[in-house]
Amino acid sequence: MKKYLKFIIAGIIALVFIFTFVFLWMKSRPEAIAYDEFTPKVMDLKKTTVVTGKIEPRNEVSVKPQISGIITEITKEAGQTVQAGEIIAKIKVIPDMQQLSAAQARVRLAEVNVKQAATDHQRERVLFDKGLVSADEYDKVRQALRQAQEEVRAAGDNLEVVRDGVSKRSANSSSTLIRSTVSGIILDIPVKVGNTVILSNTFNDGTTIATVANMNDLIFRGNIDETEVGSLVTGMAMKITVGALQNEKLRANLEYISPKAVESNGANQFELKAAVTGLGRTRLRSGYSANAEIVLAQASHVLTVPESSIEFTGGSTYVYVIKGRGEQQTYERRKVTTGLSDGINIEVKQGLTTKDRVRGPERN
Repeated sequence: MKKYLKFIIAGIIALVFIFTFVFLWMKSRPEAIAYDEFTPKVMDLKKTTVVTGKIEPRNEVSVKPQISGIITEITKEAGQTVQAGEIIAKIKVIPDMQQLSAAQARVRLAEVNVKQAATDHQRERVLFDKGLVSADEYDKVRQALRQAQEEVRAAGDNLEVVRDGVSKRSANSSSTLIRSTVSGIILDIPVKVGNTVILSNTFNDGTTIATVANMNDLIFRGNIDETEVGSLVTGMAMKITVGALQNEKLRANLEYISPKAVESNGANQFELKAAVTGLGRTRLRSGYSANAEIVLAQASHVLTVPESSIEFTGGSTYVYVIKGRGEQQTYERRKVTTGLSDGINIEVKQGLTTKDRVRGPERN
């Protein structure tokens, strides 16, 4: 029994030794490196960039009051269409007491003057009828009466304007009626009935009663990095994707590139504007976030390979062309001339044909 036990132990030791030898031999062998393989293809390339921005009307007009006062009525709502000249709101004037007092005093003085002018005219007329004064003297007195009467009317109108904001003779063009200055859609009415509003002056922009814009004339406004702005020219076509309307694809034409950069988060950005076209039945709202895709360069029917297969050394580019198959496979380093790249594929102008096979990156 002991004899067999010795043979068993010896066999186990031998197996362990053989297994260890085989394991170390396998580990010491160099592993074969596998690479991806590509065949050059003829295709179209486009180098594009995406600009983030928003949709907004070309002209957005703020309607402001011509006088100060209190909002008594608002006749329109945001979202409604309005024509130029339509009434949006009405204002009740809060008169300035100093101006009101001066206007009242002017009315009283005008009434005194017209009474005196009427008396002088009556006396002069009697003398003129008797031939005691010349026609020239009589005309002067009659002219003075007319001027005094006109001053009474002007003083009365001034009092009504100061007190009520409008005179009876100019009721149709009352400054208490806030009218839209342009035709379009009301984007916002930031005031409510009872709010105090002030007119625009040298010290204040005035209170905005409403914001009106033509929503059929829209632009895309965004910013592009300085590294790409050199490839842009006015008139370039753009594809607009609106975040709120993913299924809608709009077109636009670049019409403005800012001549001055603005620093944003440490990068120089240039503002650009593009006219949105082909709206059709698409209804856009002011302030929609949008992305604009711009084609910076393109090439048609060119030979391409994946950019990952290109080796960049100094100012030259190389590829490894596969020779043979299986264990006899070798790689030939070949210099090529490249062109346009879209970030995935790159154009090869010289050095390759569609019959070549190119080594790609190492497989994981």
